Amino acid sequence: MSACEASGEAHSSLLVRTLKERHPEIDIDAVGGQLIARAGANVIESRDDFSVVGLAEGLSTLPAHVGALRRLRKRFEAGQYDLVILVDYPGFHLRLAAAASHAGIPVLYYIAPQLWAWGSWRVRSLRKHIRQIAAVLPFETTYFNDRGVAAAFVGHPLLDREDLPTAAAARAKLGLTSQGPILGLLPGSRRSEVDRMWPCFRDAAMRLSKNNPSLRVLVAAVDGNEYPGAPGFVYHRVDSANVIVAADAVLCKSGTATLEAAVADTPMVVAYRMHPVSYMAARWVVRVPHVSLPNLIAEREICPEFIQGDVTPQALAAAVEPLLEESGEAAARQRRAFAEVRTKLGGPGATGRVVQLVEQMVG
Repeated sequence: MSACEASGEAHSSLLVRTLKERHPEIDIDAVGGQLIARAGANVIESRDDFSVVGLAEGLSTLPAHVGALRRLRKRFEAGQYDLVILVDYPGFHLRLAAAASHAGIPVLYYIAPQLWAWGSWRVRSLRKHIRQIAAVLPFETTYFNDRGVAAAFVGHPLLDREDLPTAAAARAKLGLTSQGPILGLLPGSRRSEVDRMWPCFRDAAMRLSKNNPSLRVLVAAVDGNEYPGAPGFVYHRVDSANVIVAADAVLCKSGTATLEAAVADTPMVVAYRMHPVSYMAARWVVRVPHVSLPNLIAEREICPEFIQGDVTPQALAAAVEPLLEESGEAAARQRRAFAEVRTKLGGPGATGRVVQLVEQMVG
């Protein structure tokens, strides 16, 4: 099982734990980190040096990817595995899928590449090397099946989380017991993302704090990243879900966290910035009208989005300020739309349905 970034590892860990519970005799080697190791997998390649986004940023991790691919290919060719499960992260995983397929090992892709957004030419690789896709977004099954790739909708694993606290419990855990609105900042988990998003998120929060001295600012921080210049902010480095649940509204980097906020019913403003070279490349290939998953699933803009040059402290502060009003219409309007998004995602049980696919493929 390969999970090369934080969100993918969280879903993979739940899958590992469920597989181990149902089949105690199973052995699972993994590309991942401490989370998937604690779930019961044997980590043979660390994901720490893998996780970046963008053409320019990805060049720095090329040696790590090439080395891991070479070592994993040797394991595949040695006949060590009955199944390979890939989770998100298509750049590396499509190459890994080809290596597994050439060695005669079936491949299950959980959280498929977003070819409907960009990179549609890569469907040929999926058709050739992927036995089955476990799709987590409702429109993906039609897209992939129409192009000759077997795909089954399993629902989204975010709906399987049973450990989410209430807002009151999350605030107590984080020491936020005094009165006043709470703004959550989620600038991402990858170092390159944090470096680009943090200054604007920080400055937007500081602008809002000047207008509202009772505002508390809560940061979903990740070890290894730096968050300078923000005295008085509260940093939480364990689980971004607690930040999302505790906050009245969040400033959120585009990605899985936007869906986490929709599931938690937390209003948000979404932003994203890339290296200029990566952004220029993305403009040529991206084919979707929105960058956030809730907006894509709802098929309209329910959360404000800011991209590249539009990401400024002034714009972000102005967009998120009305969401912090306790009974404001802006927040209520988003929450009504979030209910629609959650319905489209299907009910809980995604992990169990992926386990069923695994059992069918190796049974």
